[in-house]
Amino acid sequence: MQIPEGKKIYFLSDFHLGIPDHSSSITRERKVVSFLEKASADAAVFFILGDLFDFWFEYKTVVPKGFVRILGKMAEITDKGIPIHFFVGNHDMWMSGYFEKELNIPVYFEAKEFVFNGKTFLIGHGDGLGPADHGYKFIKKIFRSPVSKFIFGILPPRIGMSIAQYFSRSSRAVTGNTDEQFLGESNEWLVLYCRDVLKHTLYDYFIFGHRHLPIDFSLNETSRYINLGDWIRYDSYAEFDGNQLSLKYN
Repeated sequence: MQIPEGKKIYFLSDFHLGIPDHSSSITRERKVVSFLEKASADAAVFFILGDLFDFWFEYKTVVPKGFVRILGKMAEITDKGIPIHFFVGNHDMWMSGYFEKELNIPVYFEAKEFVFNGKTFLIGHGDGLGPADHGYKFIKKIFRSPVSKFIFGILPPRIGMSIAQYFSRSSRAVTGNTDEQFLGESNEWLVLYCRDVLKHTLYDYFIFGHRHLPIDFSLNETSRYINLGDWIRYDSYAEFDGNQLSLKYN
């Protein structure tokens, strides 16, 4: 795809609407919606790289309550003809067609390659990539299995949401404050993943979320790893103007 002159691609991730409480989530949602409104003036494409919600499950006939502002804004953007691409995160992995049918937004479950203005991008949420973290990778396979999805789907939403909130809190307790600092290139799993990919495929940019820390890291003379941070602490995002990719703050 060739980006038209004066247009930009915007990359955002990790809003986690739903935590730590309803009041702060509404404030964060309004902030994101305001950003999307302003950015849509010169946007060619939006990429949202997962964990938009702290929990999301599409029951057969209902969707989780709340956060209609951002869903409405996303629908408005796509209705204007501006594409939005959504990558599921580890907190909103249970997508089942609602975004595609109601919002006209394609949903991806794995990292995907895109080419813009001759630059190659590998884009994804970032969870489960790289070496180690075998426990999470095993749990991820279980959670994503059709059996797990079916079993969770037959639970009453009140019970299902309570279980999801428990796992969300447990995940944050395990992570602690390790997402607040760069761990060094030999300990950053996504850096190691990118370097492993570069052994057989060349990309100009690797763009991920999940890490919750804004990172702009040069992998070599031509390739960069960008982590988008989050909208809980940093209000960070990336934009590509057709020539350069920049990590920015709202």
